[in-house]
Amino acid sequence: MSKSVLVLAILLALAGCDNSTRSDSPFAPGLADSGHAEDPITVAHRLIRAKEYELALKAFSRAALDEGMTPEIMAGMGTANLGLRRLGQAEELLRDAIKAEDAVPETWNNLGVVLMERGETAEASQIFRHAYALDNGESDAIRDNLRLALAKLDEAVYDPETEQEYKIVRRGSGDFLIRKIR
Repeated sequence: MSKSVLVLAILLALAGCDNSTRSDSPFAPGLADSGHAEDPITVAHRLIRAKEYELALKAFSRAALDEGMTPEIMAGMGTANLGLRRLGQAEELLRDAIKAEDAVPETWNNLGVVLMERGETAEASQIFRHAYALDNGESDAIRDNLRLALAKLDEAVYDPETEQEYKIVRRGSGDFLIRKIR
């Protein structure tokens, strides 16, 4: 083997040892050069969008260690618990989150979804009304949830023969919608 081929082979091998982070690399990135990690709340919201609710709970817990249990963190943890179908925990966290003056309509909506799932339709309809008012009627998901809750209130008589099944559908970053199963 000639020296030039050997030098070329060594240079090619060393090129693979580049420490720069490339987006097309199949390997996980190393430590950030800045030394700063991504904001845990941002990470948690991304995990909720990806339906990774357990990981989102862990990220919100890390954020709570730094910032305390803010309404945003409680709402996020409640939404993650809703995604995991832990309705009792979700309800408690969402109720605590809506006590804040600046509670967002999505938090009220998610609490309404929890209450609908627990069969508390009358209270859920009131929560959806409040969410709809806070949102100025701009969210289709909140409007649809309010309509469904009001329709269920009108069906005051329980008839097992006509019982309908519903499922929760996630829309957006932390917004849930109740849909009828067909």
